[in-house]
Amino acid sequence: MSTSTTSPVSGTETTPALVSGDGPSSRFAEFWAPDSADHRPLARLTALLACLALLGGAALVLVHPGLNPLHVARVPLIATAWAAFAAAAWQLRAVAVRLAVGLIIAGGIALQVAAISAPPADSTDSYRYIWDGRVQAAGIDPYLYPPAAAGVAQLRNDFLWPPVPADRLHLCPHALVSKQGAAFSRVAGCSRIGRVGVPTIYPPVAEGYFLAVQAAAPADDNSLPIQAAGAACATLTTLVLLFGLRRLGRDVRLTALWAWCPTVLLEAGNNAHVDSLAVLLTAVSLLVLARARTEGKAMLGGALLGLAIATKMTPVLVVPGIVRRAWQHIAVAAGAAIVVVYMPHLMTVGSRVIGFLPGYLNEQGYSSGTGFAIISVVAPGKLAIVAAGALLAAIALAILKFGDPDQPWRGGVLMTAAALVICTPEFQWYALLLVMLVALDGRPEWLALAAGGYLADNRHLTATLLLPHAQFVGYAGGAAIVGAVTIRRYWRSRRAYRGSGKLTDAPAVKVAGSTRGRASADERGFERSGEPRRATVVSGPTAVHPRPMITIGTDGAPAFASSSEGSQVLPPAYRECIG
Repeated sequence: MSTSTTSPVSGTETTPALVSGDGPSSRFAEFWAPDSADHRPLARLTALLACLALLGGAALVLVHPGLNPLHVARVPLIATAWAAFAAAAWQLRAVAVRLAVGLIIAGGIALQVAAISAPPADSTDSYRYIWDGRVQAAGIDPYLYPPAAAGVAQLRNDFLWPPVPADRLHLCPHALVSKQGAAFSRVAGCSRIGRVGVPTIYPPVAEGYFLAVQAAAPADDNSLPIQAAGAACATLTTLVLLFGLRRLGRDVRLTALWAWCPTVLLEAGNNAHVDSLAVLLTAVSLLVLARARTEGKAMLGGALLGLAIATKMTPVLVVPGIVRRAWQHIAVAAGAAIVVVYMPHLMTVGSRVIGFLPGYLNEQGYSSGTGFAIISVVAPGKLAIVAAGALLAAIALAILKFGDPDQPWRGGVLMTAAALVICTPEFQWYALLLVMLVALDGRPEWLALAAGGYLADNRHLTATLLLPHAQFVGYAGGAAIVGAVTIRRYWRSRRAYRGSGKLTDAPAVKVAGSTRGRASADERGFERSGEPRRATVVSGPTAVHPRPMITIGTDGAPAFASSSEGSQVLPPAYRECIG
């Protein structure tokens, strides 16, 4: 567990691991290291609160159309929210850690309350969640009937199936006789639920979540219970990140990248997407696996990851970053968890458990290749599918080979970001997983992809100006920002490392239970084989030879220096040998 120190000038607590400048982790945390001592803490705090107020105000206008008398388009409002979020996160860097934790929690809760103060603004998914919960509460498997089927017509209520004037009935699905039987025939009616003619698409853990919310607070006349559940998942994820970052010795202020992010407010809170539960389970799983040194912990982390995948498919993207350590135990536990939650539905409805997934892939253009907005520019049609698969496979293999099992979220960031850029989904809530991974990793530039996702689903820049090729522009623009910042960060870190004159860290030597330098491969517990290895222990006196640092003297001859000896000119014989 990390310790913090307090600046005598500003009273600002800092984390030594983040400001020391030693090791690669500090390069990625430079965003959070203030350039100098904070001489105006009150002014900084005032500016931070003003930014949070602006973020909350933008969220309120986005979810309450009545607060937008000028009818400003969503894109400018969302851009305002992202700008306020970025400014608030920037100001938080130099706020004392204890105060920052309070601001993160209180600010996150207040922003979620603002987000759920109105019905879902631009998604109908929450109404499907409510319907699936009602169906299960009646003892019917949610994968059996579409919402419009006669077999579940008795479960309709005026909230999900509101009466409409007769002159608008043409907007509602008409009755349709099904070849599968009378119970599957469509009953006419208007509904808030999207795609009433197809079965649900959500995996079993998500369906269990819908049932739990329905049992705890039946949503007979509003969507607040399912929205509150989504906000609760987001808040629990905030607490998990605070705890996890502290245990990792990282700056807990990184949690603000999740707690205050507009994507989290609008998609986890207001639109109540079940992705928030999948992200919560994934965060806990990664934190367990990052420090798994026993079979039990590896299997626990794997089981949690399996439950996350059985909530929403997106957490499968973090798998390449975790399987370098104890992959057999993780695979067995994750597979067992998935089988356990799917088995009751398989026994009841058989292959219907797949739901609307094939139809959804076809609807989004992934079956024809048109859904890959960036790749299809150079590889149209079915060729785009092949190219997308090859790129994702190559990136996954690279993460598998070079990824750090102690920091699995780093590979998760790359894999999830690559999936967003390659697949260019139309819906911005798929970036919720990326936002959580960025908070663990500490490189905020990757959030540009989450922001770019809003362009994909909101093409109207103004009431009259339409953005062409919105999916391409949104994700390609986000990728360009990530690339530019990454290159700048790389060259800046190289210059800083060269200027410091430091060489690589000394190899680890374990002396009577203590480790100096980096941990060796044998000391990291589970490795590729999945079996724990015994750490090498050297008992008794051990000579530790510091690595020499080669310099060039004034006479052009090489010299060496170490931490224990002064610079020494090499002997003449050595100088003659090397010319």
